[in-house]
Amino acid sequence: MITRLTADRQACAWQTALAQAITDPEVLIRRLDLDAGLLPTARMAAQQFRLKVPESYVARMQSGNPNDPLLRQVLPMGNELQQAPGFVKDPVGDLDAMAAPGVIQKYAGRALLIATGACAIHCRYCFRRHYPYGQASAGRNHWPHTLAWLRARPDIHEVILSGGDPLMLTDGELAAMARDLARINHLRTLRLHTRLPVILPERIGADLIQWIADTRLRVVMVIHANHAQELDPSTRNAFAALAQAGVRIFNQAVLLRGVNDNVAALRDLGEALFDSGVQPYYLHLLDPVCGATHFAVEDVVAVELMQALAADQPGYLLPRLVREIPGAAGKSPVI
Repeated sequence: MITRLTADRQACAWQTALAQAITDPEVLIRRLDLDAGLLPTARMAAQQFRLKVPESYVARMQSGNPNDPLLRQVLPMGNELQQAPGFVKDPVGDLDAMAAPGVIQKYAGRALLIATGACAIHCRYCFRRHYPYGQASAGRNHWPHTLAWLRARPDIHEVILSGGDPLMLTDGELAAMARDLARINHLRTLRLHTRLPVILPERIGADLIQWIADTRLRVVMVIHANHAQELDPSTRNAFAALAQAGVRIFNQAVLLRGVNDNVAALRDLGEALFDSGVQPYYLHLLDPVCGATHFAVEDVVAVELMQALAADQPGYLLPRLVREIPGAAGKSPVI
């Protein structure tokens, strides 16, 4: 039996790990025994979008390898400062689709709520790295207005909590949000878009499982892993706990140059996810956000990769290759 003391210790563990996350590029470069010549440009890029990575995620990286696929996702780099045509601050049209503060509605039957601006890790390709969280979030001060907006729209049956990362909120806050949403009769599904089960699997504790078990809403979780190296026994244990609570888990990845833009990496990711009880769901082409030009993979290369992957893997291991086009009625298939 999980006692109250055990649950409290679990909560404390992930919050302690978060507080101890690396935020100084020099510390990260030194920790991984990397060339100190990387430091000047890393510091400049971190001034635009700061570094943040927990120690346990760094422990999954290969020391001395500047091309480690996990390192490339988090290390600030000088080419983030380059400008390129078509790369903008709001690449998916979030602000144009905002129906109320922090409420984004792009697709029929669903509404996405920006629950928080906080994340456990700062991914360098993040499409919301320029998002104005201070003015456009659905939590706290705007929450009564968010609920009123949802009550007035009986066509909406699914609410997506996003951010930032909604699991950065406490379980008390999330439980209260779930109770409020469950009182709206036409809502049926609560979807959580989160990277925490991958980055800090200790976040999946007894209190989180309890409020999920208590809600009448069907709970779906969409996690975000881009490389098989991100998945280890601790993440598999987290996914197993969620699945035991009835959560359906899907993964959406981003196709990133130098991280997973080869058949072997995509094959290994799909197999590792499936072995962990997670269904491969989407493989997104990079959203063209300012600061991420060096991650872009050309469409023709992406299509060739998916064709090769389809020839090598069963269909249930294949994610859908998609891109998000502002104003479109849904994710746009690329192949």
